[in-house]
Amino acid sequence: MSKRPIARGLSRREVLGLGTAVIAASVLSPFATAQEPPVVSANSPDEALNLLKQGNARYVANQSRCNDYSVDRASRAVGQAPHAAILSCSDSRVAPEFAFDQGPGELFVVRVAGNFVTTDGLASLEYGAKVLGTKLIVVLGHSGCGAVNATLQVLREHTTLPGHIPALVRAMKPGITPVLKDTGHEMAARAVIANVNYNVQRLANAGPVLAPMVRDGKLKVVGGVYDLASGRITFV
Repeated sequence: MSKRPIARGLSRREVLGLGTAVIAASVLSPFATAQEPPVVSANSPDEALNLLKQGNARYVANQSRCNDYSVDRASRAVGQAPHAAILSCSDSRVAPEFAFDQGPGELFVVRVAGNFVTTDGLASLEYGAKVLGTKLIVVLGHSGCGAVNATLQVLREHTTLPGHIPALVRAMKPGITPVLKDTGHEMAARAVIANVNYNVQRLANAGPVLAPMVRDGKLKVVGGVYDLASGRITFV
């Protein structure tokens, strides 16, 4: 007659241990596949620029693909691999991730009213290019920019602005002043483009990090203007 194993109840310690293991497994399971950071979507500046152009075309056509922001969240916890950096205005109506239809982890965004280069902003963009591997920097201006209009007002009418706002004007003055030589129509629109182009050149020639990368073809700096009414971005 064979002996059957004698069934016994689990001890309190074993029950508690089993419960802890189950809880730990349920908490950690979403991260079980998060072993590698996201893979960069573009291997060259031109590829990165093309991704942004395609994304903006989808956005304008109201066919954005980025709707589920939980996708790849676990892998993004491991690291980031943005393919482009954006120096954007702080205007609340301009959202680079939406405008370029790029998901979390795809853009490295620096924002300041007037989208001009500051020391902190330059350091951030250097970090994006040198450490994170961004292939492209876009200086993104937009129509109806209040910072540009304020600068024009000060330059033309010598208006006194409150608080620290004059610091914005001083920073934007070099790029916008040449526009005053032509008093034709659409001065504000031309000033937006002039401000973008001025800061593109500043970044492209900024040593010691960005300029060598631009020269070696590892990085490209371009400018764009976002139209508030249509959502379309025109590269300038």
